[in-house]
Amino acid sequence: MALFKTTFPVRYYETDQMAVVHHSNYIRYFELARDEMMVAIGFPIERIEKELHVMVPIVSVECKFKHPARMGDVLTATAEVTKTPMAKMFIKQAVYNQDGVLCAEGMTVLGFLDSATFTPIRCPEAIVNLFEEYIQQNS
Repeated sequence: MALFKTTFPVRYYETDQMAVVHHSNYIRYFELARDEMMVAIGFPIERIEKELHVMVPIVSVECKFKHPARMGDVLTATAEVTKTPMAKMFIKQAVYNQDGVLCAEGMTVLGFLDSATFTPIRCPEAIVNLFEEYIQQNS
C-alpha cells in the first residue's frame, strides 16, 4: 500500500454563497493528491510524458460526498495505491477536514497511452518499480 497525503486550506473561491465547498472542487483535490503522490515516488507526470513518452489520461473518477467542507477548514486529500499498476492504475482517494471527518471519497482510474500513437500500453516498468519500492519502504 502506498498512501500519500497533502494538506491545504479551503480557499474562498472554492466555496458557494453558503461558504460550503462546491462539489466540483473535490475532483481538483483528488488531482492535487495524485500529483503529490507522483512527485513523492520520484516520477511526476511531466517527467513521465517527457522521458517515457507516455500520457496518463483519467479513465474514470468516482466521488461520493459524505460531509460538507466549509470556508475556514483545513483539508487533507489522500491518494492510495493498494496494488501495483498494470494496464491501469487504481487510486483510492479521500478528503478529510481538520477534525478527521471524511468529506468525500472515491476512486480514480488512470490509463497509459503511447504518446506517439495514442494506443493503450501497460504501465511503464520504471513506474511499476518505483511504486513497488515505495510500498516496500513504507510497509
